[in-house]
Amino acid sequence: MGGGIIPAGKAASLPALVCWITAHIGKRRLETAGFWPGLILGFSIAAPVGPIGVLCIRGTLAQGRLAGLLTGLGAATADAIYGSIAAFGLTAATSFLLGQGHWLRPAGALLLGYLGFRTVLSRPTADVPRGASSGALQAYLTSLGLTLTNPMTILSFGVAYAGLGLGTRSVDPLAAAWMVAGVFLGSVLWWATLTMAVGWLRTRLGWNSMLWINRGSGALLLVFAAVLMVGELA
Repeated sequence: MGGGIIPAGKAASLPALVCWITAHIGKRRLETAGFWPGLILGFSIAAPVGPIGVLCIRGTLAQGRLAGLLTGLGAATADAIYGSIAAFGLTAATSFLLGQGHWLRPAGALLLGYLGFRTVLSRPTADVPRGASSGALQAYLTSLGLTLTNPMTILSFGVAYAGLGLGTRSVDPLAAAWMVAGVFLGSVLWWATLTMAVGWLRTRLGWNSMLWINRGSGALLLVFAAVLMVGELA
């Protein structure tokens, strides 16, 4: 009476059930397969040291690891936003944002110039200043805004996705979401690594070294601002 697990009348449906389970598992694997390439892509896009890298390093040295990490998280958030637009094939949004580049890039250049001058003139402190939490939030918003002023990032993701073969088939929303999650976490991984390394260095630098780092990083930000502005006017 209770010896069989599957009733005899349903035994014929067992092969179909096995095929369905196998296909379902295979589909899930395909949907999540983009996570790891996305992780590598996010890390690779974040790793080259540019204006955000300089801000992250300088923020960690001046205000501690929290400010540096949130600077990186701002950039990672912007990468995830633009990566989502590219991954989901939102061509209307892409065209709109690329069309705003004529004012977004100069705005980013002006913000970089302001940050550069402020950094050059700032004086280093031995300890993390009071109000560091509010300063860290400001660092996040500044980094997010700066990264969003470069809508060409969408094209970078589009080219990378095409290289991974994502542009050759219809968009699977779940697969695209896994890819974007990988991009975000890959970017976060880089910024966390950079912040930890710079935070370790911070405890070993004297006042004069910090002063010259402020001047050097501020000068780099001014150079980035000038390059962006000249490129826009050319």
